[in-house]
Amino acid sequence: MVTTATSPASHHNRLARWLAVGVLAPVAALALLASTSASAATSQRAKRAVDTAALLRSRLLWATIDVCNAPDQPDTLGVRGSMPGVRDAHDTMYMRFRLQYLNTTTKAWTDLAHGVSPAWANVGNGATARQGGRSFQLSPVAGQPAVTMRGVVSFEWRRGSTVLAEASRATSAGRQSLAGADPAGFSAATCVIG
Repeated sequence: MVTTATSPASHHNRLARWLAVGVLAPVAALALLASTSASAATSQRAKRAVDTAALLRSRLLWATIDVCNAPDQPDTLGVRGSMPGVRDAHDTMYMRFRLQYLNTTTKAWTDLAHGVSPAWANVGNGATARQGGRSFQLSPVAGQPAVTMRGVVSFEWRRGSTVLAEASRATSAGRQSLAGADPAGFSAATCVIG
């Protein structure tokens, strides 16, 4: 019969391996569980945030002209937008406004070179629906025919620097502005300036 002596060093190594497996395995399992929970939470938020179809179908997603050459605001065109929230106060909603004119030759809507807001406007967090607006002061050219114009509002829902969803709407009539309409309750798809 052959026996082997166990040195104190090799016994210590087995004990260290047993402790490593006995202690680190539960720690690794807890870390994996925490990672899975964090991934599930992130996945849930991402899943909710990417429901772009619901945002695009929302009755709260619209643009309108709420000022059109009003007596107290001559040659001014006001564009207002509304966007639904994503029910998350960590997200931020943005709008950008631009004007287009109806090209009488091509019958196509064309961006007005100086009718674009310079930057995205932060309209609030994503907890609830938001409205925002912008007025454009126009300078009609004397002797030229009047021009039919409309507004276009671009919308973005963001989490930090990540764009979760985006949309764009041309102005339409029959909308209710919470502020800025002149006269009160005014809402139109187009505006004639000139």
